Amino acid sequence: MEALRVHSRDAPDRSAVKDPERELSYAELRDEVALVAGALLGEGAAAGDRVVLLLANSTDFVVAALATLWIGAAFVPLAVDDPVERLARIVADCAPAVIVARDARVRGVEAVCRGRRTPVVTMAGLRRASLAPAPPRPAGSRTSYLIYTSGTTGLPKGVVIGSPAFAAAVGATARALGCDATTRALCVSPFHFDGSFGTLFPTLLAGGTVVIRPREVLLFVRPFFDAIGREAITLTGFSPSYLRLLIASKAIASLARSTLRTVAVGGEASSAADLRALWNAAPALRIFNRYGPTETAIAVTHARLTLETIADGNVPIGFPHDGVSFYLARADGTLIDGPGEIGELCIAGVQVMSGYWGAPTLTEAVLRDDIVPGRTVYRTGDLAYRDEIRGYFFVERADQVLKRRGVRISLVEINEAMRDISGASAVASVAYDDVDGTGIAAFVVGGHDPSDLRERARARLPEPMLPDRVVIVDVLPLTAAGKVDERRLLSGAGLTRDRRDRLRAT
Repeated sequence: MEALRVHSRDAPDRSAVKDPERELSYAELRDEVALVAGALLGEGAAAGDRVVLLLANSTDFVVAALATLWIGAAFVPLAVDDPVERLARIVADCAPAVIVARDARVRGVEAVCRGRRTPVVTMAGLRRASLAPAPPRPAGSRTSYLIYTSGTTGLPKGVVIGSPAFAAAVGATARALGCDATTRALCVSPFHFDGSFGTLFPTLLAGGTVVIRPREVLLFVRPFFDAIGREAITLTGFSPSYLRLLIASKAIASLARSTLRTVAVGGEASSAADLRALWNAAPALRIFNRYGPTETAIAVTHARLTLETIADGNVPIGFPHDGVSFYLARADGTLIDGPGEIGELCIAGVQVMSGYWGAPTLTEAVLRDDIVPGRTVYRTGDLAYRDEIRGYFFVERADQVLKRRGVRISLVEINEAMRDISGASAVASVAYDDVDGTGIAAFVVGGHDPSDLRERARARLPEPMLPDRVVIVDVLPLTAAGKVDERRLLSGAGLTRDRRDRLRAT
């Protein structure tokens, strides 16, 4: 909040945030945030409360999120197109003081809140409220936001991020990416996904300009390239899956002639081949690989990549931010001291979540004080190793490692092998529930013969790793968070993974 006050005083007319409908300068943003904050107080919200934001990517979301923080409350971003049943479950779980929704969703949300007496308001309604601007409250150690993620239980769980963790993450990201007053950032990820916060809030902290386009528009790549050119974008970030969509477009070469200078890739493992393709299109780009589970506030690493650092095909996630520590643990809980050995990545420090909302048992399972003496660490479930120069390397999710027919196998390794065999732009291997136990389906993009690919794979993969089914698809569908939507792939092939929680390797 202090940064917003400083920029509104020192550069009141500088553009802060814009979407296709309107643009706010820093002075206008500050005034609107203060007014909406006052209206939230009038609706009954107070410091320490939760405010649900059911808003699409828009200037309204930015105002509402900042107004919530302004009064010392925590914002809870939700997807505008989520099923009402899921919304109802989350609302019941976090018990918000107020729900801010776009007009089209008010009726559905009121149904969700029936019997709860939770006020449901629109941004238009809040702006019309005749209340005095609210004075900002210091953040202190309060909660900044809750992000709901899908859990292994099948139910959404709320990750609680405290104000110190949020502030540390935003500051570290701004420094790593070199954000300043000249930054013009394009937000690609949906705002209910915390990956978007790594573009949105560091840009505002530095006094730059945030450019927003509707998420559903950016699922098509041409509007992305149009926005880069029309808005003189200098910074953006997206998932590796989205990067593959851009690479497949003939317009990728236009980035070399654009103002874009910095790209941050994260949310899932990056491919060295895809990064090289991006550099081939725009050699001058500064490319960062960022890593951070939802439970560790946005991102805890930003590795500046070069062709030399990925020459061996391995993409580093780098070293942790200041105030954050990494540890690698073996399956028996002992710590790994030297480089090269793979273990589960455990994270400690200022950016670690406070816990899961209302779920002490789940929290105790992942926030552990029995691994590193004197420290509480978050067990990520990610397998990683480190070297002496480039830092840490993500290998794969522990739940991407299966035991089948007594053999430990990696779905990531199958992906790479099938990609080499087919020459396809993308492959996703997914475990499913087969009549004989664990089945593996390899979804391959492009015009291939599935029987031929499977036969050629026999020369590359041992029998336990050989996919039971090869399915040809036009594209790998993405979730709202920009990751491969495995459930849609399985559903489209008539497969399920009801027993996925029993497939993890030990």
